[in-house]
Amino acid sequence: MARRELTAPFTRLPSGRAFLSRGWRGSRFLPHRHSLAIRLGAVLASIEKRSGPFYDEGDISLMTERPRLYTAVLRDHLERHRQMALISGPRQVGKTTVCRSLGDAYLDWDNTDDRRQFLRGPAALAQTLELDRLRARLPVAVFDELHKHSKWKMLLKGFFDTYGGRVRVLVTGSSRLDIFRRGGDSLMGRYLLYRMHPWSVGESARTDLPAQEIQPPVEVASADWDALWEHGGFPEPFLRRDSRFTRRWRSLRQEQLSREDLRDLAHVTDLGTMEVLMQLLAERSGQQLVYSNLAQEIHVAVDTVKRWIDLLSRMHYGFVVRPWFANVAKALRKEPKWFLRDWCGVADDGARAETFVACHLLKAVEGWTDLGLGDFELRYLRDKQKREVDFLVVRDRKPWFLVEVKLADTGLSPALAYFQAQTKARHAFQVVTTLSYERADCFGIHRPVVVPARTFLSQLL
Repeated sequence: MARRELTAPFTRLPSGRAFLSRGWRGSRFLPHRHSLAIRLGAVLASIEKRSGPFYDEGDISLMTERPRLYTAVLRDHLERHRQMALISGPRQVGKTTVCRSLGDAYLDWDNTDDRRQFLRGPAALAQTLELDRLRARLPVAVFDELHKHSKWKMLLKGFFDTYGGRVRVLVTGSSRLDIFRRGGDSLMGRYLLYRMHPWSVGESARTDLPAQEIQPPVEVASADWDALWEHGGFPEPFLRRDSRFTRRWRSLRQEQLSREDLRDLAHVTDLGTMEVLMQLLAERSGQQLVYSNLAQEIHVAVDTVKRWIDLLSRMHYGFVVRPWFANVAKALRKEPKWFLRDWCGVADDGARAETFVACHLLKAVEGWTDLGLGDFELRYLRDKQKREVDFLVVRDRKPWFLVEVKLADTGLSPALAYFQAQTKARHAFQVVTTLSYERADCFGIHRPVVVPARTFLSQLL
């Protein structure tokens, strides 16, 4: 099989035609290899992998001209660490684009030619990557969607143990590659995990590698703020900023998740009922999950609802935030809150504001943890007297700062002072999404304070 070298594959492309012609020149499209139907499927998969569900030459230029935070993160990893980098994240979040910009060779499990190389084992991969050649620097290989291989961990273990000194490896997947942490981990010591998120306020303002958790405040462009609120942070709709395109993109992404990922990867057979559950969860972003009520609504067992919600979280459809109860009198301990990953799909403005901030906080805590800055968690607080604060960020098992989200209300919530006293959290913020940017450091204040979302979120990742 001919090697496909990708030296800065996504920079300064003259046109969409030139972009696509790169794929047509590869051996994967030779007529004698496959039937017409298989070849056509490979072509369409290749186009979608490169440019998303809707190909447009203008979209590619937008996506290639604007760097991402994760490019700096992974470049730093390649320079400093010998371990493989495992990059997980939602479908269409930009994993392939970022990794291919750093890679010298690219192998995709969804391509039938590349899949044959994976199935032949580590020695065949080494031959394909030409690891016996003398090189001035170690090559970077990108393995895309490898989690779909039933024995992907065994393959990576064998390949890394034998050839890890000759190549740097980036492994991507839309499903959660960190799922194996729940059981025995045969890759222990061989990888570092990076969880990729959509664009955020902080990433719109800066894309360099952060040296610490909190950054100085910076005003994000109004066009970026409006695009994040209206179109979400996924690269294509965020950068294109076209409402009709965003609706079509969201619809297709939802269909791909329900009809492809859940059916083919998770082997869910009752897709109709699962889609009803997904619709209910989309309407209830920011609310507590009562599993028994959901089970009654869709007529399945409670254990089935729990299993399906866990599956949707692993597929990055949404995520749960669990309550914090240590040293909090009469705190709730069981019911988690549910949040949609794509906040622009939330119709109610108040729920969208809370989901918007929740996604930013999740990106921050997971990013800080992945960068080795500490062990961070995202929780919420609620007691039996129905006092509640939307979020608590925990650093190294100690409460760090509280966040209450409001769309426009600037009256300070008394729950912030109450729970700050209970938890001994260093900061307590009421984040208001409609307030104008203020050039002031939110984290320089230790009492409960009302802050603009534009200021607060600019200090995160």
